[in-house]
Amino acid sequence: METIKNYFFADMEVMLGRSMRHIFRSLDTIITVTIMPIAMMMLFVYVLGGAIQTGTGSYVNYLLPGILLIAVANSVGYVSYRLFLDKQRGIFERFHSMPIARSAALWGHVLTSLVSNVMSVVVIVLVALLMGFRSPAGVLSWLAVAGILALFTLALTWIAAIAGLSAKSVDGAGVIAYPIHFLPLISSAFVPTRSMPRPVRAFAENQPVTAIVETIRALLSNQPVGNEIWVALAWCIGIMLVAYAFAMRVYQKRG
Repeated sequence: METIKNYFFADMEVMLGRSMRHIFRSLDTIITVTIMPIAMMMLFVYVLGGAIQTGTGSYVNYLLPGILLIAVANSVGYVSYRLFLDKQRGIFERFHSMPIARSAALWGHVLTSLVSNVMSVVVIVLVALLMGFRSPAGVLSWLAVAGILALFTLALTWIAAIAGLSAKSVDGAGVIAYPIHFLPLISSAFVPTRSMPRPVRAFAENQPVTAIVETIRALLSNQPVGNEIWVALAWCIGIMLVAYAFAMRVYQKRG
């Protein structure tokens, strides 16, 4: 059993390295996942921020949690796209014919999503600091934020894995990113939900992104998180577990 585990982690490390090389060699991925969220943050802070009333002292402090979630959402299309290419080119079949753990190839893509998003989040936070973002949060609060972002990333990544493994075309693999992009836009990420029309407000206040954004915002401002953190964790863990189960089922069926 110990030997099998050692081989599994070694195989997964190789697959992670393979997928990370694809990320570093893909300029469009870097632009979409890191530069575009930064550009959006600058647009909202320096162009639109003066016209948006949030009831807080600094709009960049209010905006940052939503930008971090958008950065994660931007990355999932690439996960499904690269999984589809591996499936279409028969890469999984080649790996399965080798003496490596069967699920290592899939986990390589998932961990690549997690690692690459960690790097993009760090860069975005550094830029936000240059733009005036300040946080009184302590180490534990920052660790809690990191944990929530990691769960959110894994939840979306496993959804993307289902799309990538099930798609019939490249366009079908990438389309999963579009509905996910709408969730941060129709939430409290950019403006308070109280300013929205009643039907839109009802949706915004009862979808996962708002609970996650509000939790991260409270943690970063060192405010009480209340029940929002449990709602956010329930959404992240629930989506992750369901998506993981379906993704593994599709992977085993097609592999």
